[in-house]
Amino acid sequence: MIKEQTLQEELSLAKKKSLKPMLWVSMISMVMFFAGLTSAYVISMNRDDWVTFDLPLAFYTSTAFIVASSITLLLSQKFLKEDKRQLSLVLVVLTFVLGVGFVWQQYVGFNQLKNAGLFFTGPESTVSTSFIIGITFMHVLHLIAGLIVLFVVIYNHFKYKYKSDNMLGFELGAIFWHFVDVLWIYLFFFFYFIR
Repeated sequence: MIKEQTLQEELSLAKKKSLKPMLWVSMISMVMFFAGLTSAYVISMNRDDWVTFDLPLAFYTSTAFIVASSITLLLSQKFLKEDKRQLSLVLVVLTFVLGVGFVWQQYVGFNQLKNAGLFFTGPESTVSTSFIIGITFMHVLHLIAGLIVLFVVIYNHFKYKYKSDNMLGFELGAIFWHFVDVLWIYLFFFFYFIR
């Protein structure tokens, strides 16, 4: 019985040790995916029908939201390490709300592009607008995955699964959220400087 329990503990520990490297590998593949998309964008800029345009104001607002969400998540993690669970929970919920605000501002930004006569598909679409909307939309899909992760973190937080000595699930969620944040900042500055 003791051997069986020790074996289960070792398997559990091995599983926990493999989770972070698996997350890093998946994030590296996402970086390669977006590097491919942005490289195609740069190559396509040489086309005769390339149209330049300013980023919609909502993209600036969404950038502020996602940066603020990473700050609130960092603070939430800090307070959880100090066993200040209530404050940590409030901040992780605020992170989620800011993430939803980011998605909403992206939607507003798409509409601002449309109102400026820049369409994603159809006869009025251009390669440049299709790229910016396509790349941004792919990021939003990743961010929605991040919101699902945050929802699971919030749920587990309510269930008292995280403590200062047991934060692996919280840390994995935070790593992914910060990754999505950094990815958007890269895309924002990419679109800002390369049009």
